[in-house]
Amino acid sequence: MDHGTHDHGTHEQGTHEQGTHAGHAGHAGHRTGEVTWGAAAKATLHCLTGCAIGEILGMAVGTALGWGNAATMVLAIVLAFVFGYSLTLFAIRGAGLGVRSALKVALAADTVSIVVMELVDNGIIALVPGAMDAHLDEALFWTSLLGGFVIAFLLTTPVNKWMIARGKGHAVVHGHH
Repeated sequence: MDHGTHDHGTHEQGTHEQGTHAGHAGHAGHRTGEVTWGAAAKATLHCLTGCAIGEILGMAVGTALGWGNAATMVLAIVLAFVFGYSLTLFAIRGAGLGVRSALKVALAADTVSIVVMELVDNGIIALVPGAMDAHLDEALFWTSLLGGFVIAFLLTTPVNKWMIARGKGHAVVHGHH
């Protein structure tokens, strides 16, 4: 079995008790309608964690260094992708996959989720008056950033639910645990 792909019917590396894996309970068989909102929320929270680390770090570094809005936002987005993929990549590598196969799984699992999350979060930050010019010691900086995360979470969870139900997104990770 090529570890870069996932056969939804079998698992070569032993059994996987469907529906009990922390973070993705309820998507046994990856068929439409079997994914719980809780499972989708946990998958989204996993993705949000990596995005938030990168986004906060990028915004903080760009703001602290006095970079312009565009450069700060680009840094934040790049770091959100790096940290978002890294969390999945490290988990999959820990399950025994090679670097190339683990990278394919991380890209398949997280790309859509990270893109949606970054579009929403950065869109909100760009739309809140004064948020892009706020400094690290101002409440506007943190409330717009964290508020963007909350809204991104709420809008990305249904996307993840839909994808997991079809054996895509975070469902791809399950064949490798």
